Amino acid sequence: GIAGDELMERAGRSAFDQLQRRWPEAHRVAVLTGTGNNGGDGFVVARLARAAGLEVCVLQLGDRVRLRGDALLNAERWVEAGGIWQPFDGIPANTDVIVDAMLGTGLQRDVGGNWAGAIDAVNASGRPCLAIDIPSGLNADTGVVMGHAVRAAATVSFIGLKLGLFTADGPDCAGDVVFDGLGVPAQVYASSVLSARRLDWSKQSTHLAPRRRNSHKGHFGHVLVIGGNHGLGGAARLAAEAALRVGGGLVSLATRAQHVAAVLAARPEIMVRAVDGVDSLQPLLRQASVIAIGPGLGRDRWADELWRAALAARRPLVVDADALHLLAAEPLRRDDWILTPHPGEAAALLGVGHADINTDRIGAGRGLQQRFGGSVVLKGAGSIVCSAEPSPPAVCSAGNPGMASGGMGDVLTGVIAGLLAQGLDIRHAGECGVCLHAAAGDAAAAAGERGLLAGDLIAQLRGLANPR
Repeated sequence: GIAGDELMERAGRSAFDQLQRRWPEAHRVAVLTGTGNNGGDGFVVARLARAAGLEVCVLQLGDRVRLRGDALLNAERWVEAGGIWQPFDGIPANTDVIVDAMLGTGLQRDVGGNWAGAIDAVNASGRPCLAIDIPSGLNADTGVVMGHAVRAAATVSFIGLKLGLFTADGPDCAGDVVFDGLGVPAQVYASSVLSARRLDWSKQSTHLAPRRRNSHKGHFGHVLVIGGNHGLGGAARLAAEAALRVGGGLVSLATRAQHVAAVLAARPEIMVRAVDGVDSLQPLLRQASVIAIGPGLGRDRWADELWRAALAARRPLVVDADALHLLAAEPLRRDDWILTPHPGEAAALLGVGHADINTDRIGAGRGLQQRFGGSVVLKGAGSIVCSAEPSPPAVCSAGNPGMASGGMGDVLTGVIAGLLAQGLDIRHAGECGVCLHAAAGDAAAAAGERGLLAGDLIAQLRGLANPR
């Protein structure tokens, strides 16, 4: 029931407010407009900026005769106000801030021609850019760059957040994301079908209620971590310690004999056992309430035998790393496990190329869940969590590039297993675990992203897993 012209005015005012708030000293503004409604928002920003005393030029992409409706109306208002409107021919050298109002959310093909040149010019200008609704050239659904995409300092997104802002290339292109619902009535949202849910640790942490005073370790499960083949003991140890740090009552580690002494010396709370085959693993399987398998597992005969034994134990599973490759070799479906692949492992599970996963991460997550059941965590920038319908996919927008280092996935495996052992169901253990892991990564990165170690996250887990 809100007129399109009114929505466009609200959107432009919201974007201009952000421009003033973020760059209060800016005096010269270049607004790059396209021929659709996104361009119309840009004309509103230009008019408001000029009225506030800023020097503004509008640089047009595409044929201006294609402007229609509310966008044309606001272009005419800009001209009537005496504004400068000219075809794009480069970014003026004295520009303080660029406003990207070129392409919007409807992009379905790669950007080329003058549009690509304009995007490249924005990125090469060295000037901060405010993107309206979504950075031009970024796919709103997948977060994939369509040939060329603006790398904005900030994006103000209207009415509904776009999934592409938070996964794949989206975080690099969007910068800081600000949301404005533009006063759209609540009943509109209530009747909408979500494409995804955005996960947030402050909300997910509510799944970790304070413990009763009359508690003992048996109330919080027994995690068995299986992994640590020759030379790979660190991965399994990280997973085991993470499971303890998020509150698992007991944690056992089944690994190669060569790793036992080192794990006991570093973390005696882990009940580490030397396992040379299925016979020595069986007693541990019987005691476990949750099994985490894969960190440092390898793919030799020892790994294959332990993998098959873990499947036969009929316990809830968290499956990662090498165990995912063993699953890819002999696929099966279960409803009581959580798979945690990175894009390469996801590609092996689906029998596609690595690039196919990143082209449509949400589609890949759905495909994995439909094929293998349970819950799937597709790791990466904007980790995707897919569970059985009717739950829509979820995306975790926290985390940072410093987490692109060895062992991070092993810590995530332990976090999820520890939460699963404490009684969270398959879906919530995956969603809560991803958010807790990301929050720990962000806390640990306070000292800098470069050089962040997986072990640095473990030091943050305890505090985060005890929300006040």
